[in-house]
This record gives sequence, C-alpha cells and structure tokens, in this order.
Amino acid sequence: MTDSKYFTTTKKGEIFELKAELNSDKKEKKKEAVKKVIASMTVGKDVSALFPDVVNCMQTDNLELKKLVYLYLMNYAKSQPDMAIMAVNTFVKDCEDPNPLIRALAVRTMGCIRVDKITEYLCEPLRKCLKDEDPYVRKTAAVCVAKLHDINAQLVEDQGFLDTLKDLISDSNPMVVANAVAALSEIAESHPSSNLLDLNPQSINKLLTALNECTEWGQIFILDCLANYTPKDDREAQSICERVTPRLSHANSAVVLSAVKVLMKFMEMLSKDLDYYGTLLKKLAPPLVTLLSAEPELQYVALRNINLIVQKRPEILKHEMKVFFVKYNDPIYVKLEKLDIMIRLASQANIAQVLAELKEYATEVDVDFVRKAVRAIGRCAIKVEQSAERCVSTLLDLIQTKVNYVVQEAIVVIKDIFRKYPNKYESVIATLCENLDSLDEPEARAAMIWIVGEYAERIDNADELLESFLEGFHDESTQVQLQLLTAIVKLFLKKPTETQELVQQVLSLATQDSDNPDLRDRGYIYWRLLSTDPVAAKEVVLAEKPLISEETDLIEPTLLDELICYIGTLASVYHKPPSAFVEGGRGVVHKSLPPRTASSESTESPETAPAGAPSGEQPDVIPTQGDLLGDLLNLDLGPPVGGPPLATSSVQMGAVDLLGGGLDSLIGGPNFVAPPAAAVPPNLGTSMGSGLSDLFDLTSGVGTLSGSYVAPKAVWLPAMKAKGLEISGTFTRQVGSISMDLQLTNKALQVMTDFAIQFNRNSFGLAPAAPLQVHAPLSPNQTVEISLPLNTVGSVMKMEPLNNLQVAVKNNIDVFYFSTLYPLHILFVEDGKMDRQMFLATWKDIPNENEAQFQIRDCPLNAEAVSSRLQSSNIFTVAKRNVEGQDMLYQSLKLTNGIWVLAELRIQPGNPSFTLSLKCRAPEVSQHVYQAYETILKN
Repeated sequence: MTDSKYFTTTKKGEIFELKAELNSDKKEKKKEAVKKVIASMTVGKDVSALFPDVVNCMQTDNLELKKLVYLYLMNYAKSQPDMAIMAVNTFVKDCEDPNPLIRALAVRTMGCIRVDKITEYLCEPLRKCLKDEDPYVRKTAAVCVAKLHDINAQLVEDQGFLDTLKDLISDSNPMVVANAVAALSEIAESHPSSNLLDLNPQSINKLLTALNECTEWGQIFILDCLANYTPKDDREAQSICERVTPRLSHANSAVVLSAVKVLMKFMEMLSKDLDYYGTLLKKLAPPLVTLLSAEPELQYVALRNINLIVQKRPEILKHEMKVFFVKYNDPIYVKLEKLDIMIRLASQANIAQVLAELKEYATEVDVDFVRKAVRAIGRCAIKVEQSAERCVSTLLDLIQTKVNYVVQEAIVVIKDIFRKYPNKYESVIATLCENLDSLDEPEARAAMIWIVGEYAERIDNADELLESFLEGFHDESTQVQLQLLTAIVKLFLKKPTETQELVQQVLSLATQDSDNPDLRDRGYIYWRLLSTDPVAAKEVVLAEKPLISEETDLIEPTLLDELICYIGTLASVYHKPPSAFVEGGRGVVHKSLPPRTASSESTESPETAPAGAPSGEQPDVIPTQGDLLGDLLNLDLGPPVGGPPLATSSVQMGAVDLLGGGLDSLIGGPNFVAPPAAAVPPNLGTSMGSGLSDLFDLTSGVGTLSGSYVAPKAVWLPAMKAKGLEISGTFTRQVGSISMDLQLTNKALQVMTDFAIQFNRNSFGLAPAAPLQVHAPLSPNQTVEISLPLNTVGSVMKMEPLNNLQVAVKNNIDVFYFSTLYPLHILFVEDGKMDRQMFLATWKDIPNENEAQFQIRDCPLNAEAVSSRLQSSNIFTVAKRNVEGQDMLYQSLKLTNGIWVLAELRIQPGNPSFTLSLKCRAPEVSQHVYQAYETILKN
C-alpha cells in the first residue's frame, strides 16, 4: 500500500495516540508514527506538541526514519528554539557516523535550522565535514556554509569557513568545486564589496577543468562565475572561450545560455580581425537555433535572450531568418517575440522573404498578431530603404481588405513612412482619406489627422475632413485632441483665408472649454504665436521635421551591455536590470562588459556604442521620441543661454538678478565690472564674511589652484560612427569650474562648420554653460582643442548608471549621438569640509543600512599623502586619529546638488590595502564615490 493512507485520517485525539506510538519499543511502529506526524504537518496541522517525542526517535540507525525526523526538525525548530537544542548532541554524533550519507544528512539539516542559539554548536561538526574524506559530505558542507552565512555572517568569517571554502575551489572532485563556487557566489552577492571570489588565471584554470565533469547545475554555477571574471588580455579571453565552447552543445538550455553569456562577454575583448572571432560567431548560431525547438515556455525565454544578442551582434544570426518564421501552433507570446526578432534581422538580402511572410501573417485570425505584423511591415519599410516601395504597396493591398483593425494599423505605420521618406509616397493619401469614417482607435485617428494637417495643401477638402473630427472634440482622447489642434493650426498657416473660423473654434475649445493642462498650454502657445508673430508661428509649426530612425525600440547601449551580462537570468527576460525588480536592491551589483583590449580595432568603450546599430554602421537619422536619446530633440540645439552658472549658495532664488550680473554688480556701483561667468567659483558667493579669509586659507582647499585629478582623453565618438568626425575628451574641475575638454578631428573629405552641442537630462543636471565655440571651419585632417564650460543647472533625470551622460553634437553634415561616463569627482565642491561636531552628529543620524564598505587595494601611500591627494580633489579630512596602530581618516565631501558624503578611511601603515566606509543619505552615490577615491589615489 502507498503512503497516501497517512493523509486520509481525520481522527480527534490523535496527538495522544501518536505520542504513545512514538514512544513505542517497536521500530516499525515508531516509523509509522513519524510518517503520520509528517503527513499531519504537511497538510497544515500543528503537531509541534510532539517535538520532544519526535526528537527522541533520532537515536536510530534507520536512514529513512532519520530523514523523516530531520524533516520535522527543520520545520519546527524555529518555533521551538529551546527544544531544538536537545537535538544538537545527535547532530554532532551523526557528523562522525561511519556512513557518509548520514554525515551529509546531518550537516544539510544543520544548515536548514535557522536558529541563532544553535549555530555556534554547529561550527565544529561543520569544520570536520568541510575536510571530510568523502566528496559527497564535502559538497554538502560547502552549501551549508552559505546557509550559515545568511544566518550569522560574522560567525562564519570569525571561524575561517570562508578560507576553507576558497580552498575547496582546488578540490579534486568537480562537484565539490561547483558547490564551493555556488556558495561563494551566493555570499558575494549579498556582500558586493567583499571580493570573495578573487579569481586569477590559476583558479580559472581549475574551474575550467572541473567544468567538463560536473553535473549540469554545477556547470551553470561555474559558467556564471567565469562570466564575472575579466581576463587580463585578449589571448586569455580566447583560451577561455575555446574551453567553454563545447558547453554550447549541452542538452540543458540553462547550460547553453550560461555558456553564451560567457562567450558574448569575452568576445568584447577579441579583435574582429581574428580568424577565431569569425569561427566563434559561426559556432554561436546553431545552439541558439536548437533552443527554439523546445517547448513554448523555453522558446520564449530563448527568444527574449536572442533579442538582446541580436541587438548586440546581429551578425551571429543574420543567416538564420527562417527559424524565426512563425508556426501556426505557436502561442501568441512566442509569435510576437519572433516577429520582433525578424524585423531586427531584416536586411536587403532577406527582405523579400520577410515581406512575403509578414503579408501572410496579416491575414491571420489573431487580432494582436495581425496588428503587430502590419506594424512590422511598416518597420521594414523604414529599416530597409530598398524595400519601402514594396512595403507601401503591401500596406495598400491590406487597406483594400477593409478589415477595420488592419486598416487602422496600416494608417499608423504609413504616417511613419511619410516621416522617413518625405515627398515620395504622398500619392496614397487619397486612398487613406476614403477610410476616415471607419477609424475608431485614438492612435489611428491621431495618425490620420497628422497626415491631413501635414499635407493639407495637397488635400482639397482638408478643412472639411478636420471639421468632421472637431464636432466630437470633447469626446476624443487627449492624443487626438492635441493632434487635431496642431493639424488645424498647420492648415490655417497654409490656407489662412478659408480656415480662420475653424482655427478660432479649435483654439477656444482647447483653451476655454478644456480641463486638460497640456491641451490648454498648447492652445495658448499657438494663440499667442498666431496673434503676435505669424511669421514666427509659421517657422515653428511648419518647421522641417527630423527624419525618424529605423529602430526606435532599441535598448539603450549601456543598459544593453549590462543585460548581456545577465543572459539566462530573469533580467534577460524582463529586459530590465536586476535593480529594477529585486526587492530592497541590497547586493545588486551593476555589471558591464569588459573594455576592448589594445589589440582590438578601436579604443571605443562599451558606453559609447551607438544605440544598437550593427557594428560599423551608425543609422544616419535621428531617433524618435521612443529612444531615450530622442529627448535631446526636445532641447534646442542652438547656443545655450550664456548666463553665469547659478551659484550653489544661500542666495534666495528671488534675489537672483535676471540680467546675469548678480547682486554684486549693484554693490560695486556704476564702475563695477562683473567677472566672466566661468571664472567665478560657485562657492565664493556663499558668505562674504568667510569668503575672503578662505581665499588665503590654503587648508580649506578653496584657494589651491592645483585642481582635481584629470583622466587622459578617451575617444567618445569614433570617426566611422559620425561620418568622419572623431570626438575625444575628458572632464576637468579647476577652482570651482567644471569643463569638458574636447578634441575634434575631421577625418572626412569635406569641411565641417556650424558646430553645436546639447546634453540630455542627466542625474546631476550637467549642461553646457556656453555655446560650443569652433572659431574657424574644421578642414579635413585638422584637429582642434576646445574647453567647454559646464554648469549643473540643467534638467535632472536619474540615469542608469548614475554618471551616464548622453550628448548630441550637430554640425553642417548631421546630428551625432554618443554617451559617456563622467567621473563623479568633478562634482565635488570646494566648500565640502564639515566641522567635527557636525560630522559626528550627521554620521550618527544617517541610518546604518546606508553604510557601504569598500576595499582599495595596491595603494602604497601613507596617511599624509592620501589626505593631501584627496584634498586637491575636494575630499576634505575633518579629523585624524590613530587606533591600535591604524590611521583613521574621517572625511567629508559635498556634491553640486547638495548631497553630503561622509567617509572613514582605515590605513594600516605598511599595508597597501585600505578600508573605506561611506555613509550618505543617497546610498546609490556610494559606489561612484568609491570609484572616485580609487581613481584619485591610484593616479
């Protein structure tokens, strides 16, 4: 009879019977009783009253009974900690049992009993099991260390278990190695700054050797660990890739994706000219294709990962278009994902095939799928110019089917095609206008209104068409109302005499009868423009529109690089970094791809790669609003306002002189000459009393002209990505002024003129404080050096990573985009020295969970040298003391946005490793402040 009989009883007074049976002399009866107890526990009954009786049954040689008792113990030890101590002796005894299975079982159960009182008793048995002669016991003990660390981290460190774990990485048994790696990775994740997995070529070699003989989960742990290692050069990267490649043919899809992650990461370090690079690309395609023959759920995960891979390296799967064709029985979530990848892989070579497929899909029965297919045809037209003609005729055929939702999607994408290819396909407008009455979705109605307004001069009855929309103005969605307002204003500017009444009607509807602030604001702007300066209105409203790019839904490059490091995890399915969905965010480390090595073809850093363009070709058009960089287009690319940067001072906003001279010019009388904006350190205006004395007090750091550390210039925008314009640069801070030092080189054959620069919104509001001044045209092969003053009064938006800066540079040829990371120390202000009392009070006031600890290694400086070097970059030493032979520096710094960061730096004379503790009310800043410390002290 099966064990199901234990779950069928519902007798009352059962506990007393079970108590008697548990204390029975007969082994069989005891075993039956324990099974009944476990069954009751499983269905949710409280059998904790039997705790002492069940614990008595531990003294047995029967392995099955022992397992059952241990199961009970794990469940109830937390609610009965005092009773659980009774079991300690048995654990200690079982850890010395001749049977390795019992030893392993004891150590496993010990790890699962999360009771503080017991943990110290378990250290000795655990230490023995970690050095046990049987590998099964050692591998179980390795995982137990991670569990114990979760309960009491300090105890594990004091007992030296972490060092024993590190030794297990060199174990002769591959499963022990895998479990040791898994345990160390788990511990390292919850303590990002601990650097437990200190990998070096020797330990990597051991891991690669163990990789071939592990179970599949062991292989995944080892591969994930390898992915966190940065090889010292491209040769080491290639040798690791060669040893990982055989994992691509593994039957377990998780192993395959982990191997792909390692290869994608290390390929970053390989030169594209290498024969091996080409071989590796070819080897990556078949395993990814094989993943698509699994069940739908696995296919979906594989497709989400492939979507990232295709954005990073489209060349891997460029010949595999057919496997992404949709099957009739694919679930909708797989179909939609396949469609997305098909468009990413569409190129001139395969567009005919793709279009034929998409046209088929547009006649399917699944509405969501048909919509996406129609939209895909439009995206193909925008992506592959040669196919635009065919795409438009395909869309017109679909409109002729008169299927409502197909027509509406087609109109939405044709609007985008008009934006991409102006004055080419406008002949189809007549066909579109025939379908006006059938449009009932906001997006389609808005698209149609945009087309009518944009091409009003070609449509005879444009005013009638727009008037028909105006009748139900208040019932329309905001999107349609805004579009209708703009379209009628365009129409009025093109045909003023016939449409005066219409424009007055829409303006009064928008401004007087509407509750929507966006609509009212836009209405008032148009009203004032039209009434004060119709010529300006024409220039604004009918300005030439930027072309839209083919890929508006690409993942931003720095985020894409981070997600590539998370292939095979939830982050790769959500397409979000772990910090966006992991609760609490503790222990989430931002990962990035390794920098390309010197032997590689360019010094481009991963951050500067253009948004998802296939390597080597930058889309020569402007991204639309969908892309983060599209935000830059909302900003004027003309010269920015040249007023002085607002001082980070205590002057009230109302007192700032709008003419830019500041209040000082009033104090100084009629002959006073205001200093140039860039030369005034922002903090000199803080308090006139202390300002002058500070100038000569070199200890406070304001008067020192040495300035903070300046990194060497790096290439931010390679010439091949910007039609011959190469931009290199770095950031500097000198006497309170931040500047971006640029080097522009013209590697094209034509002269470059009309330079302008603009920044996207960023975490600290960095913005140009003056126009980009290139005084003479930049001739071919000429280089010019420019220092662009910056201020921190621009728009603020939290970036990922925090110090990411997205830049648009315009010249007479085009607009180019790149992103770069600025070092945080350029934002450390000169008045960042806190007095001692204030420091102490603030340190106590900031909660302990905001404290982050970091190690600074290989820094041979003494405390004096450290203090003076940091002071030149505005990190001030508030106090210094010596504790047990260690120098403790207490330091403060202040960022331009007013955030204070407090630091404690421990320096052991003669030891080149320092411990840095940072406290701050905005803990996300700490990692970047630590990087600033490293940069300043090591350069």
